[in-house]
Formats: sequence, structure tokens, C-alpha cells
Amino acid sequence: MSRRTSRPRPDAVTAASPCPCGLSATYGECCGARHAGSPAPTAESLMRSRYSAFVVGDEPYLLRTWHPDTRPDRVGLDDRTRWLGLEVHGSTDGGSFHQEGTVEFTATYLERGNRGEVHEHSRFVRHEGAWVYVGPLPPSA
Repeated sequence: MSRRTSRPRPDAVTAASPCPCGLSATYGECCGARHAGSPAPTAESLMRSRYSAFVVGDEPYLLRTWHPDTRPDRVGLDDRTRWLGLEVHGSTDGGSFHQEGTVEFTATYLERGNRGEVHEHSRFVRHEGAWVYVGPLPPSA
């Protein structure tokens, strides 16, 4: 009888890996620190850490950083989705002295052999002192 062992995916992210969010720090120094509990200093930093949470499959972090008024019961991550990259197009406000901010980004992925992308202009607010994701802004006319 053969015994199967679980092996990490070849693209598994470790603390020493480049951060999936695209910044030059390692995952452990960047988004991994956010996932471990270090607060995001800006709305863009939170958005980048949420993208990285999709990459590493950290659903509890995604739920924890979602505004309670718009947060779903579950995210429903699919381990067959491979996130390929993040491009931040711009942000407004969302800094140390702001209560709101927006970030526009495109995240690309591969799912069942098909390449796709998520383009979103997202709204973030401070809730109980921490940045949280509210949701996408409606498309501008």
C-alpha cells in the first residue's frame, strides 16, 4: 500500500520568497507580517496584503480585513486558481492621516488553463483604527 504525503506546490510562498504583492521585500518582511498581525499603514498596503492572502490561501485574513458591513460569510478560495501578478494603477488618500482611501489595481490569474484578470477600483476605510476593505467602487460613467 502506497502512502501519499502532502507536498507543497512548486510555487509555494515561504517567508524568504519574494512577496507576491510585487514589492521588493520578502513575503515575511512584507505581506507575511500583515498576515501575522502587523497592521497595514496605508490602504494600498492593505490591498497588497489582501492580494497576497489570495496567493497563499489565507481566507481568515481576507475576512478579518473586510469591513463588517460588507463582509461575506466566506470567501471560497479555489486552490486551483494560481495568482500570477498584481499591478497597482494608483491610489487616492488612504495614508496615515486619512480615514478613507481608494486603490485601483489589476490582478491576473490562471484558472483551469485560462488566464483572467480582476480589475477593481476599491474603497478602504478605517474601522476601529485599522484599514479595512469595503468593496469595489461603481464604474465611472
